[in-house]
Amino acid sequence: MKNEIFSIGPVTIYGYGLMIAIGILAAYFVGEYRAKKKDLDPEHIFNFVIWCVLGGFLGSKMLFFLTNINDIVNNPKLLLDFSDGWVVYGGIIGGILTAMLYCKIKKLKFLAYFDLLIPSVALAQGFGRIGCLLAGCCYGHETNSPLGIVFHTSRYAPNGVSLVPTQIMSSGLNFIHFFILIWFSNRKKADGQVGALYLILYSIGRFILEYYRGDLIRGTVGSLSTSQFISIFTVAAGIILYVVSAKRGKSTESEE
Repeated sequence: MKNEIFSIGPVTIYGYGLMIAIGILAAYFVGEYRAKKKDLDPEHIFNFVIWCVLGGFLGSKMLFFLTNINDIVNNPKLLLDFSDGWVVYGGIIGGILTAMLYCKIKKLKFLAYFDLLIPSVALAQGFGRIGCLLAGCCYGHETNSPLGIVFHTSRYAPNGVSLVPTQIMSSGLNFIHFFILIWFSNRKKADGQVGALYLILYSIGRFILEYYRGDLIRGTVGSLSTSQFISIFTVAAGIILYVVSAKRGKSTESEE
């Protein structure tokens, strides 16, 4: 895998950044298109993307700092290093909280826009994990499987050994989640259920995939990785949101 795609003079295009940019653009265009289909104001989609990307990056970095707090105490200069070190769950939580704040300011129905945009989040994650593959981060543990992948010039993954292709597995799952959420969005009974389904699907998939990850620098909580520990709470939050949304949907129908 090669992260440096090409260079133009002093400017180098990196695969990880390129895939992140493609994912954000894809999320925006899909979100805007679906907003028009769902009779929601498409003018807000660009602002949502900007707010959520900023909130997501901030949340991702903050969670990385928390999982590496001991290293930071010993070397506070790590707080100024923004070249790497991101945790996806922090990005998800930060993005959701930022979206809630934006909806509160603009007086929008959060759950309606949450359902609208969450498939785009899964789509962006799918492209982002391709970027991880190119960079060699988020790698798997060593394997003798013929399906393993070998890095040769990665800054992050062990080079020259066969590793479980967790980046490919994660990317594939995210793209599958995208199509499932799009399909389900036309069948939901109440606002909030698409977002709830995303939390459930992503959390279960992430919990399982963590057993194949080899980058334990992200921290642990007991016998679980940090992401597995968080997954327990996010899947519970997804189930609660789904049930509560369904009850609210039934109450609205009975009132009508």
